[in-house]
Amino acid sequence: MSPHQLTSHALLDLFKSRQITPAEAYADVVNRIKTIDPKVKAYVHMAQGEPDFNGAIPVPIAIKDNLCTKGEEITCASRILKGFRSPYDAGVIEKVKKSGGAILGIVNMDEFAFGSSCETSCYGPTFNPWDLKCVPGGSSGGSAAAVAADEAMWALGSDTGGSIRQPASFCGIVGLKPTYGRVSRYGLIAFASSLDQIGPLTKDVRDCALLMNIISGYDDRDSTSVNEPVPDYTKALVNDVRGLKIGIPKEAFVDGLDPEVRRAVEDALNLLKKLGAVIKEVSLPHTPYAVATYYIVATAEASSNLARFDGVRYGLRVQPKSVRKNALVDMYEETRSQGFGDEAKRRIMLGTYALSSGYYDAYYLRGQKVRTLIKNDLDEVFKDCDVIMTPTSPTVAFKVGEKLSDPLSMYLSDIYTIPANLAGIPAISVPCGFAKSGLPIGLQLMGKAFDEEMLLRVSYTYEQNTEWHLKKPNL
Repeated sequence: MSPHQLTSHALLDLFKSRQITPAEAYADVVNRIKTIDPKVKAYVHMAQGEPDFNGAIPVPIAIKDNLCTKGEEITCASRILKGFRSPYDAGVIEKVKKSGGAILGIVNMDEFAFGSSCETSCYGPTFNPWDLKCVPGGSSGGSAAAVAADEAMWALGSDTGGSIRQPASFCGIVGLKPTYGRVSRYGLIAFASSLDQIGPLTKDVRDCALLMNIISGYDDRDSTSVNEPVPDYTKALVNDVRGLKIGIPKEAFVDGLDPEVRRAVEDALNLLKKLGAVIKEVSLPHTPYAVATYYIVATAEASSNLARFDGVRYGLRVQPKSVRKNALVDMYEETRSQGFGDEAKRRIMLGTYALSSGYYDAYYLRGQKVRTLIKNDLDEVFKDCDVIMTPTSPTVAFKVGEKLSDPLSMYLSDIYTIPANLAGIPAISVPCGFAKSGLPIGLQLMGKAFDEEMLLRVSYTYEQNTEWHLKKPNL
Protein backbone atom coordinates (compact mmCIF):
# COMPACT_ATOMS: atom_id res chain seq x y z
CA MET A 1 0.00 0.00 0.00
CA SER A 2 1.39 3.43 -0.96
CA PRO A 3 1.82 6.01 1.85
CA HIS A 4 -0.85 8.31 0.38
CA GLN A 5 -3.47 5.56 0.88
CA LEU A 6 -2.86 5.30 4.62
CA THR A 7 -4.53 6.94 7.59
CA SER A 8 -2.37 9.26 9.66
CA HIS A 9 -2.20 6.78 12.55
CA ALA A 10 -0.99 4.01 10.21
CA LEU A 11 1.58 6.42 8.77
CA LEU A 12 2.80 7.39 12.25
CA ASP A 13 3.33 3.70 13.05
CA LEU A 14 5.54 3.43 9.96
CA PHE A 15 7.51 6.51 11.03
CA LYS A 16 8.08 4.99 14.50
CA SER A 17 9.28 1.68 13.04
CA ARG A 18 11.43 3.60 10.53
CA GLN A 19 9.93 1.78 7.58
CA ILE A 20 9.45 5.15 5.87
CA THR A 21 10.59 8.71 6.55
CA PRO A 22 8.26 11.73 6.79
CA ALA A 23 10.00 13.25 3.76
CA GLU A 24 9.30 10.14 1.69
CA ALA A 25 5.64 10.08 2.74
CA TYR A 26 5.26 13.79 1.96
CA ALA A 27 6.82 13.32 -1.50
CA ASP A 28 4.47 10.42 -2.20
CA VAL A 29 1.39 12.53 -1.36
CA VAL A 30 2.69 15.43 -3.47
CA ASN A 31 3.10 13.02 -6.37
CA ARG A 32 -0.46 11.80 -5.80
CA ILE A 33 -1.67 15.42 -5.99
CA LYS A 34 0.20 15.98 -9.28
CA THR A 35 -1.38 12.83 -10.72
CA ILE A 36 -4.96 13.12 -9.45
CA ASP A 37 -5.71 16.78 -8.75
CA PRO A 38 -6.09 17.81 -12.40
CA LYS A 39 -9.33 15.74 -12.25
CA VAL A 40 -10.49 16.61 -8.71
CA LYS A 41 -9.27 20.24 -8.52
CA ALA A 42 -9.14 20.26 -4.71
CA TYR A 43 -6.03 22.46 -4.44
CA VAL A 44 -5.80 26.11 -5.41
CA HIS A 45 -2.02 26.14 -4.88
CA MET A 46 0.72 24.14 -3.23
CA ALA A 47 2.52 25.41 -0.12
CA GLN A 48 5.56 27.63 -0.44
CA GLY A 49 8.79 25.88 0.57
CA GLU A 50 9.36 22.47 2.15
CA PRO A 51 8.27 21.42 5.65
CA ASP A 52 11.04 20.69 8.16
CA PHE A 53 9.54 17.40 9.52
CA ASN A 54 10.95 18.13 12.99
CA GLY A 55 7.79 17.76 15.06
CA ALA A 56 6.30 14.69 16.69
CA ILE A 57 3.43 14.27 14.20
CA PRO A 58 4.72 15.11 10.68
CA VAL A 59 1.49 14.20 8.86
CA PRO A 60 0.72 15.75 5.42
CA ILE A 61 -2.23 18.13 5.80
CA ALA A 62 -4.32 20.39 3.52
CA ILE A 63 -5.52 23.83 4.63
CA LYS A 64 -8.81 25.50 3.67
CA ASP A 65 -8.40 28.81 1.86
CA ASN A 66 -9.81 30.87 4.75
CA LEU A 67 -7.19 29.99 7.39
CA CYS A 68 -4.36 32.52 7.52
CA THR A 69 -1.06 30.75 6.82
CA LYS A 70 2.06 32.90 6.92
CA GLY A 71 3.50 33.67 3.49
CA GLU A 72 0.68 31.92 1.62
CA GLU A 73 -1.90 33.58 -0.63
CA ILE A 74 -5.19 33.24 1.28
CA THR A 75 -8.22 34.43 -0.68
CA CYS A 76 -11.37 32.72 0.67
CA ALA A 77 -11.74 31.69 -3.01
CA SER A 78 -12.75 35.27 -3.83
CA ARG A 79 -11.37 37.66 -6.42
CA ILE A 80 -11.55 40.46 -3.85
CA LEU A 81 -8.66 38.93 -1.86
CA LYS A 82 -6.49 37.90 -4.81
CA GLY A 83 -2.86 38.72 -4.06
CA PHE A 84 -3.29 38.85 -0.27
CA ARG A 85 -0.46 37.00 1.48
CA SER A 86 -1.03 36.37 5.14
CA PRO A 87 1.57 38.03 7.41
CA TYR A 88 0.83 35.58 10.26
CA ASP A 89 -0.38 32.08 11.11
CA ALA A 90 -3.86 31.35 12.45
CA GLY A 91 -3.92 29.76 15.91
CA VAL A 92 -4.66 26.31 14.47
CA ILE A 93 -1.88 26.66 11.89
CA GLU A 94 0.60 27.49 14.67
CA LYS A 95 -0.46 24.31 16.48
CA VAL A 96 -0.24 22.17 13.34
CA LYS A 97 3.26 23.49 12.60
CA LYS A 98 4.38 23.02 16.20
CA SER A 99 3.23 19.39 16.08
CA GLY A 100 5.23 18.87 12.90
CA GLY A 101 2.29 18.84 10.49
CA ALA A 102 3.54 19.02 6.90
CA ILE A 103 1.37 21.56 5.06
CA LEU A 104 0.76 20.41 1.49
CA GLY A 105 -1.13 23.38 0.17
CA ILE A 106 -4.27 25.49 0.21
CA VAL A 107 -7.53 23.86 -0.87
CA ASN A 108 -10.65 25.19 -2.55
CA MET A 109 -13.90 26.32 -0.94
CA ASP A 110 -17.09 28.19 -1.73
CA GLU A 111 -16.37 31.92 -1.88
CA PHE A 112 -16.17 33.20 1.73
CA ALA A 113 -17.69 29.82 2.75
CA PHE A 114 -21.00 30.82 1.14
CA GLY A 115 -22.30 27.58 -0.30
CA SER A 116 -22.95 23.87 -0.02
CA SER A 117 -21.29 22.67 -3.23
CA CYS A 118 -17.83 24.26 -3.68
CA GLU A 119 -19.03 25.83 -6.93
CA THR A 120 -18.96 29.54 -6.01
CA SER A 121 -15.14 29.71 -5.90
CA CYS A 122 -13.30 32.17 -8.12
CA TYR A 123 -11.02 29.24 -8.99
CA GLY A 124 -13.89 27.17 -10.38
CA PRO A 125 -15.53 24.09 -8.85
CA THR A 126 -13.95 21.14 -7.08
CA PHE A 127 -15.29 17.71 -8.09
CA ASN A 128 -16.37 14.73 -6.00
CA PRO A 129 -13.79 11.90 -6.15
CA TRP A 130 -16.61 9.31 -6.14
CA ASP A 131 -18.18 10.83 -9.26
CA LEU A 132 -16.44 13.68 -11.03
CA LYS A 133 -19.78 14.91 -12.42
CA CYS A 134 -20.96 15.62 -8.85
CA VAL A 135 -20.13 18.26 -6.26
CA PRO A 136 -18.03 17.42 -3.16
CA GLY A 137 -20.27 19.50 -0.89
CA GLY A 138 -19.35 22.78 0.69
CA SER A 139 -18.09 25.04 1.77
CA SER A 140 -15.08 22.88 2.76
CA GLY A 141 -15.35 20.94 -0.50
CA GLY A 142 -11.66 21.12 -1.33
CA SER A 143 -10.74 19.80 2.13
CA ALA A 144 -13.14 16.85 1.87
CA ALA A 145 -12.23 15.99 -1.72
CA ALA A 146 -8.49 16.09 -0.95
CA VAL A 147 -8.86 13.60 1.93
CA ALA A 148 -11.27 11.32 0.03
CA ALA A 149 -8.96 11.25 -3.02
CA ASP A 150 -5.89 10.42 -0.86
CA GLU A 151 -4.40 13.83 -1.68
CA ALA A 152 -3.96 14.51 2.06
CA MET A 153 -4.10 12.46 5.26
CA TRP A 154 -5.79 15.30 7.11
CA ALA A 155 -7.48 18.56 6.19
CA LEU A 156 -8.67 21.56 8.16
CA GLY A 157 -12.02 23.09 7.32
CA SER A 158 -14.49 25.51 8.85
CA ASP A 159 -18.15 24.92 9.65
CA THR A 160 -20.73 27.71 9.90
CA GLY A 161 -23.88 25.77 9.04
CA GLY A 162 -22.56 22.35 8.05
CA SER A 163 -19.51 23.20 5.96
CA ILE A 164 -17.37 20.40 7.43
CA ARG A 165 -20.03 17.73 7.94
CA GLN A 166 -21.95 18.00 4.67
CA PRO A 167 -18.84 17.67 2.41
CA ALA A 168 -17.58 14.86 4.68
CA SER A 169 -20.90 13.10 4.05
CA PHE A 170 -20.78 13.69 0.28
CA CYS A 171 -17.16 12.45 0.06
CA GLY A 172 -17.43 9.45 2.41
CA ILE A 173 -15.04 10.64 5.12
CA VAL A 174 -15.20 11.82 8.77
CA GLY A 175 -15.84 15.49 9.57
CA LEU A 176 -16.20 17.04 13.04
CA LYS A 177 -17.54 20.45 13.99
CA PRO A 178 -16.23 21.06 17.53
CA THR A 179 -18.09 22.94 20.25
CA TYR A 180 -18.09 26.70 19.65
CA GLY A 181 -15.06 27.98 21.58
CA ARG A 182 -13.19 24.64 21.71
CA VAL A 183 -10.87 25.51 18.79
CA SER A 184 -9.40 28.99 18.35
CA ARG A 185 -10.87 31.09 15.54
CA TYR A 186 -7.89 33.45 15.60
CA GLY A 187 -6.78 33.80 11.97
CA LEU A 188 -9.97 32.36 10.48
CA ILE A 189 -11.36 34.87 7.98
CA ALA A 190 -14.85 35.34 9.37
CA PHE A 191 -18.15 34.53 7.70
CA ALA A 192 -20.54 34.60 10.70
CA SER A 193 -18.61 35.13 13.91
CA SER A 194 -21.15 33.59 16.30
CA LEU A 195 -21.40 30.40 14.20
CA ASP A 196 -17.97 29.72 12.62
CA GLN A 197 -15.87 26.88 13.99
CA ILE A 198 -12.68 25.25 12.67
CA GLY A 199 -12.48 21.45 12.65
CA PRO A 200 -10.91 18.32 11.14
CA LEU A 201 -11.74 16.29 8.03
CA THR A 202 -10.07 12.88 8.15
CA LYS A 203 -10.09 9.32 6.78
CA ASP A 204 -11.36 7.71 9.99
CA VAL A 205 -12.41 8.47 13.56
CA ARG A 206 -8.99 7.78 15.12
CA ASP A 207 -7.43 10.33 12.76
CA CYS A 208 -10.14 12.79 13.79
CA ALA A 209 -9.26 12.33 17.48
CA LEU A 210 -5.54 12.79 16.76
CA LEU A 211 -6.10 16.05 14.90
CA MET A 212 -8.49 17.30 17.59
CA ASN A 213 -5.72 16.72 20.15
CA ILE A 214 -3.53 19.10 18.15
CA ILE A 215 -5.93 21.94 17.34
CA SER A 216 -8.08 22.16 20.51
CA GLY A 217 -7.44 24.51 23.40
CA TYR A 218 -7.73 28.03 24.73
CA ASP A 219 -6.34 31.04 22.84
CA ASP A 220 -6.46 34.47 24.49
CA ARG A 221 -6.30 36.13 21.05
CA ASP A 222 -9.80 34.82 20.33
CA SER A 223 -12.43 36.45 22.55
CA THR A 224 -14.82 33.52 21.96
CA SER A 225 -12.27 30.85 22.95
CA VAL A 226 -13.29 28.92 26.08
CA ASN A 227 -10.69 28.02 28.71
CA GLU A 228 -11.78 24.41 29.27
CA PRO A 229 -9.31 21.53 29.85
CA VAL A 230 -8.60 19.53 26.69
CA PRO A 231 -8.79 15.75 27.13
CA ASP A 232 -6.79 13.19 25.17
CA TYR A 233 -9.45 12.42 22.59
CA THR A 234 -7.84 9.12 21.60
CA LYS A 235 -8.85 7.76 25.04
CA ALA A 236 -12.49 8.14 23.97
CA LEU A 237 -12.00 5.58 21.20
CA VAL A 238 -13.74 2.73 23.01
CA ASN A 239 -15.64 0.10 21.03
CA ASP A 240 -18.65 0.07 23.35
CA VAL A 241 -22.03 1.83 23.32
CA ARG A 242 -23.83 -0.40 25.84
CA GLY A 243 -26.34 1.64 27.85
CA LEU A 244 -25.74 4.87 25.95
CA LYS A 245 -28.93 6.72 25.03
CA ILE A 246 -29.31 7.85 21.41
CA GLY A 247 -32.09 10.35 20.65
CA ILE A 248 -33.82 10.11 17.25
CA PRO A 249 -35.74 13.32 16.44
CA LYS A 250 -39.07 12.54 14.79
CA GLU A 251 -38.63 15.77 12.78
CA ALA A 252 -35.56 14.28 11.03
CA PHE A 253 -37.41 11.61 9.05
CA VAL A 254 -39.81 13.70 7.00
CA ASP A 255 -40.75 14.26 3.34
CA GLY A 256 -37.76 15.34 1.28
CA LEU A 257 -35.38 12.82 2.83
CA ASP A 258 -33.96 10.56 0.12
CA PRO A 259 -35.22 6.97 0.71
CA GLU A 260 -31.69 5.56 0.31
CA VAL A 261 -30.37 7.98 2.93
CA ARG A 262 -33.24 7.08 5.26
CA ARG A 263 -32.52 3.36 4.85
CA ALA A 264 -28.78 3.75 5.52
CA VAL A 265 -29.38 5.82 8.66
CA GLU A 266 -32.01 3.34 9.92
CA ASP A 267 -29.54 0.49 9.32
CA ALA A 268 -26.93 2.37 11.37
CA LEU A 269 -29.48 2.92 14.11
CA ASN A 270 -30.36 -0.78 14.18
CA LEU A 271 -26.68 -1.75 14.39
CA LEU A 272 -26.06 0.59 17.35
CA LYS A 273 -29.18 -0.83 19.03
CA LYS A 274 -27.84 -4.35 18.47
CA LEU A 275 -24.54 -3.26 20.04
CA GLY A 276 -26.38 -2.23 23.22
CA ALA A 277 -27.35 1.42 22.73
CA VAL A 278 -30.76 2.54 23.98
CA ILE A 279 -32.81 4.24 21.24
CA LYS A 280 -35.29 6.97 22.20
CA GLU A 281 -37.63 8.92 19.94
CA VAL A 282 -37.36 12.61 20.81
CA SER A 283 -38.74 15.89 19.50
CA LEU A 284 -37.01 19.08 18.43
CA PRO A 285 -40.14 21.14 17.68
CA HIS A 286 -38.39 24.29 16.46
CA THR A 287 -36.17 22.45 13.93
CA PRO A 288 -38.42 23.50 10.98
CA TYR A 289 -37.38 27.11 11.65
CA ALA A 290 -33.62 26.42 11.72
CA VAL A 291 -32.82 27.13 8.07
CA ALA A 292 -34.75 30.42 8.02
CA THR A 293 -33.18 31.47 11.33
CA TYR A 294 -29.70 30.61 10.10
CA TYR A 295 -30.05 32.61 6.88
CA ILE A 296 -31.06 35.68 8.89
CA VAL A 297 -28.32 35.46 11.53
CA ALA A 298 -25.54 34.23 9.23
CA THR A 299 -26.15 36.74 6.43
CA ALA A 300 -26.43 39.63 8.91
CA GLU A 301 -23.05 38.73 10.41
CA ALA A 302 -21.57 38.17 6.94
CA SER A 303 -22.72 41.61 5.82
CA SER A 304 -20.94 43.15 8.79
CA ASN A 305 -17.76 41.06 8.44
CA LEU A 306 -17.40 41.59 4.69
CA ALA A 307 -17.68 45.37 4.97
CA ARG A 308 -13.88 45.43 5.54
CA PHE A 309 -13.15 44.21 1.99
CA ASP A 310 -13.23 47.46 0.08
CA GLY A 311 -9.95 47.63 -1.87
CA VAL A 312 -8.20 49.97 0.58
CA ARG A 313 -5.93 47.77 2.70
CA TYR A 314 -5.50 44.45 0.93
CA GLY A 315 -6.54 42.34 -2.04
CA LEU A 316 -8.17 43.63 -5.21
CA ARG A 317 -8.46 47.36 -5.94
CA VAL A 318 -10.32 48.53 -9.05
CA GLN A 319 -9.88 52.16 -10.04
CA PRO A 320 -12.93 53.46 -11.95
CA LYS A 321 -12.28 54.85 -15.42
CA SER A 322 -14.14 58.07 -14.61
CA VAL A 323 -15.42 59.78 -11.48
CA ARG A 324 -19.19 59.41 -10.98
CA LYS A 325 -19.77 60.32 -7.28
CA ASN A 326 -16.33 60.80 -5.78
CA ALA A 327 -13.10 58.90 -6.37
CA LEU A 328 -13.17 56.95 -3.09
CA VAL A 329 -16.82 55.85 -3.26
CA ASP A 330 -16.43 54.94 -6.92
CA MET A 331 -13.40 52.80 -6.07
CA TYR A 332 -15.37 51.01 -3.31
CA GLU A 333 -18.25 50.27 -5.66
CA GLU A 334 -16.10 49.07 -8.56
CA THR A 335 -13.92 46.91 -6.30
CA ARG A 336 -16.83 45.26 -4.52
CA SER A 337 -18.94 44.77 -7.66
CA GLN A 338 -16.06 43.11 -9.52
CA GLY A 339 -14.47 41.40 -6.50
CA PHE A 340 -17.47 39.57 -5.03
CA GLY A 341 -19.28 36.72 -6.82
CA ASP A 342 -23.06 36.41 -7.14
CA GLU A 343 -23.63 34.35 -3.98
CA ALA A 344 -21.47 36.69 -1.86
CA LYS A 345 -23.43 39.68 -3.16
CA ARG A 346 -26.72 37.89 -2.45
CA ARG A 347 -25.77 37.21 1.16
CA ILE A 348 -24.37 40.69 1.76
CA MET A 349 -27.62 42.22 0.49
CA LEU A 350 -29.80 39.84 2.53
CA GLY A 351 -27.80 40.58 5.68
CA THR A 352 -27.70 44.32 5.14
CA TYR A 353 -31.47 44.31 4.67
CA ALA A 354 -32.01 42.26 7.86
CA LEU A 355 -29.90 44.75 9.84
CA SER A 356 -31.33 47.90 8.30
CA SER A 357 -33.38 50.47 10.20
CA GLY A 358 -36.96 49.33 10.63
CA TYR A 359 -36.17 45.67 9.90
CA TYR A 360 -33.64 44.82 12.63
CA ASP A 361 -36.31 43.84 15.18
CA ALA A 362 -38.44 41.98 12.63
CA TYR A 363 -35.58 39.91 11.27
CA TYR A 364 -32.25 39.78 13.13
CA LEU A 365 -33.61 40.18 16.67
CA ARG A 366 -36.41 37.68 16.04
CA GLY A 367 -33.91 35.30 14.46
CA GLN A 368 -31.81 35.40 17.61
CA LYS A 369 -34.88 34.64 19.74
CA VAL A 370 -35.77 31.60 17.62
CA ARG A 371 -32.12 30.53 17.82
CA THR A 372 -32.54 30.42 21.61
CA LEU A 373 -35.64 28.23 21.24
CA ILE A 374 -33.71 25.80 19.02
CA LYS A 375 -30.91 25.63 21.60
CA ASN A 376 -33.45 25.07 24.37
CA ASP A 377 -34.96 22.14 22.42
CA LEU A 378 -31.54 20.49 22.17
CA ASP A 379 -30.72 21.15 25.84
CA GLU A 380 -33.98 19.51 26.86
CA VAL A 381 -33.24 16.35 24.83
CA PHE A 382 -29.71 16.12 26.21
CA LYS A 383 -31.10 15.90 29.76
CA ASP A 384 -31.93 12.28 28.94
CA CYS A 385 -29.78 11.43 25.89
CA ASP A 386 -26.04 11.11 25.31
CA VAL A 387 -26.17 11.91 21.58
CA ILE A 388 -28.74 12.87 18.95
CA MET A 389 -28.63 11.06 15.62
CA THR A 390 -29.84 12.26 12.19
CA PRO A 391 -28.78 12.03 8.56
CA THR A 392 -26.01 14.51 7.74
CA SER A 393 -27.67 15.58 4.48
CA PRO A 394 -31.12 14.82 3.05
CA THR A 395 -29.51 13.60 -0.20
CA VAL A 396 -26.26 12.24 -1.58
CA ALA A 397 -24.03 14.52 -3.68
CA PHE A 398 -25.88 16.23 -6.52
CA LYS A 399 -24.63 17.03 -10.01
CA VAL A 400 -22.35 20.01 -10.66
CA GLY A 401 -24.55 22.95 -11.71
CA GLU A 402 -27.79 21.27 -10.60
CA LYS A 403 -28.67 23.73 -7.82
CA LEU A 404 -26.65 26.83 -8.69
CA SER A 405 -29.67 28.63 -10.13
CA ASP A 406 -31.90 27.61 -7.20
CA PRO A 407 -30.43 29.12 -4.00
CA LEU A 408 -33.30 27.93 -1.77
CA SER A 409 -32.81 24.31 -2.82
CA MET A 410 -29.08 24.71 -2.14
CA TYR A 411 -29.75 26.23 1.30
CA LEU A 412 -31.94 23.24 2.27
CA SER A 413 -28.89 20.96 1.87
CA ASP A 414 -27.93 22.11 5.38
CA ILE A 415 -31.25 21.38 7.06
CA TYR A 416 -29.78 18.72 9.42
CA THR A 417 -26.47 20.41 10.15
CA ILE A 418 -27.55 23.99 10.95
CA PRO A 419 -29.06 23.36 14.46
CA ALA A 420 -25.66 22.36 15.91
CA ASN A 421 -24.15 25.69 14.80
CA LEU A 422 -27.07 27.73 16.12
CA ALA A 423 -26.71 25.97 19.50
CA GLY A 424 -22.88 25.92 19.52
CA ILE A 425 -22.73 22.16 20.19
CA PRO A 426 -20.35 19.59 18.62
CA ALA A 427 -21.45 17.35 15.75
CA ILE A 428 -19.76 14.74 13.59
CA SER A 429 -20.46 13.06 10.26
CA VAL A 430 -19.27 9.50 9.61
CA PRO A 431 -19.81 7.30 6.52
CA CYS A 432 -22.80 4.94 6.89
CA GLY A 433 -23.42 3.51 3.44
CA PHE A 434 -23.70 4.10 -0.28
CA ALA A 435 -26.56 4.86 -2.65
CA LYS A 436 -27.15 2.71 -5.75
CA SER A 437 -25.34 5.44 -7.68
CA GLY A 438 -22.17 4.59 -5.73
CA LEU A 439 -22.19 7.91 -3.83
CA PRO A 440 -21.51 7.94 -0.07
CA ILE A 441 -24.09 8.59 2.67
CA GLY A 442 -23.26 10.29 5.98
CA LEU A 443 -24.60 9.79 9.50
CA GLN A 444 -24.63 12.80 11.87
CA LEU A 445 -24.27 12.63 15.65
CA MET A 446 -24.72 15.72 17.83
CA GLY A 447 -23.48 15.94 21.42
CA LYS A 448 -23.55 18.14 24.50
CA ALA A 449 -21.25 21.16 24.59
CA PHE A 450 -17.61 20.12 25.09
CA ASP A 451 -18.54 16.43 24.94
CA GLU A 452 -16.66 15.61 21.73
CA GLU A 453 -15.46 12.49 23.55
CA MET A 454 -18.97 10.99 23.50
CA LEU A 455 -19.31 11.70 19.77
CA LEU A 456 -15.96 10.05 19.10
CA ARG A 457 -16.87 7.02 21.24
CA VAL A 458 -20.16 6.36 19.45
CA SER A 459 -18.66 7.10 16.02
CA TYR A 460 -15.69 4.84 16.69
CA THR A 461 -17.92 1.99 17.84
CA TYR A 462 -20.05 2.29 14.72
CA GLU A 463 -16.96 2.50 12.50
CA GLN A 464 -15.30 -0.53 14.08
CA ASN A 465 -18.39 -2.61 13.35
CA THR A 466 -18.75 -1.55 9.70
CA GLU A 467 -16.46 -1.19 6.70
CA TRP A 468 -17.80 1.93 5.01
CA HIS A 469 -14.72 3.99 5.95
CA LEU A 470 -12.42 1.49 4.22
CA LYS A 471 -13.95 1.98 0.77
CA LYS A 472 -12.11 4.24 -1.70
CA PRO A 473 -13.18 6.05 -4.87
CA ASN A 474 -11.73 4.68 -8.08
CA LEU A 475 -9.65 7.46 -9.58
